[in-house]
Amino acid sequence: MEREKIVAIVNDFLVNEFEVDGDEISNEANLKTTLGLDSLDYIDMVVVIESNFGVKLGEADFKKMVTFDDFYSTIQNKITEKNA
Repeated sequence: MEREKIVAIVNDFLVNEFEVDGDEISNEANLKTTLGLDSLDYIDMVVVIESNFGVKLGEADFKKMVTFDDFYSTIQNKITEKNA
């Protein structure tokens, strides 16, 4: 899947399902600070990612993510690994 499509899908569900201000989402923005999600929100996010992309993100994946760019890259890498 192309990165642009991943970014569009992720940003869409963050704005619509998690009520994140779309103007605050950028590649360099801090993921945790911008999202301000609690632990239950992260569980919901895992479910949404799995339903949209068919891949699972675990706690270890989220710990490595600092920026939205990291988030998109992690999803893209998981999709690539799944399809390999």
